Amino acid sequence: MPTPSTPASGSPASAGSPGPANPSAADVGAQWAAHHPGLDTSPMELIGLLKHATGLLNRSVEPLYAGALLTAPELDMLIPLRHATEPFIARSLAERLGLSRAGVSKTLGRLERRGFIARTPSPADRRAALVTITEAGAKAVDDLFPRQLAVEIGLLDGLGEDRERVTEALRRLVAAMEARAGRG
Repeated sequence: MPTPSTPASGSPASAGSPGPANPSAADVGAQWAAHHPGLDTSPMELIGLLKHATGLLNRSVEPLYAGALLTAPELDMLIPLRHATEPFIARSLAERLGLSRAGVSKTLGRLERRGFIARTPSPADRRAALVTITEAGAKAVDDLFPRQLAVEIGLLDGLGEDRERVTEALRRLVAAMEARAGRG
């Protein structure tokens, strides 16, 4: 679905004000309404803003991962393990991170092969493995995560006093989406 950050053509929008190369959500919604009367385009603005914010975040942290020991998804997987007092199972990591079990399993396999995690059979469930971070994994997180946080702090600085309201609104959004996805 086209969004403010993804014009009707499907190509990424350039920075700047709405125009032929960068239509607003209202412009794209009007185009859809003209071709499909009755189509509810109300999610386009909010979803477009979420996608645009995600893109800005990804582009901002991307330079940190050039030549790094970890990719951004691998770091995201290791963060919950870093200070965990007990091992995780892959299923609980997938649920916590909102990812598919298959994707988590694939990422854990890569991390295990490179020595960043260890997996041991679960005594409670032979089908599950207990996942723990290794010393090398902890060091990689400790080296990279503070640098990522510094970039994220800079990105959020402009919110000022509105930061708490934005955070609360996003919590409500996530809760509503989880409830609809059957995860709440």
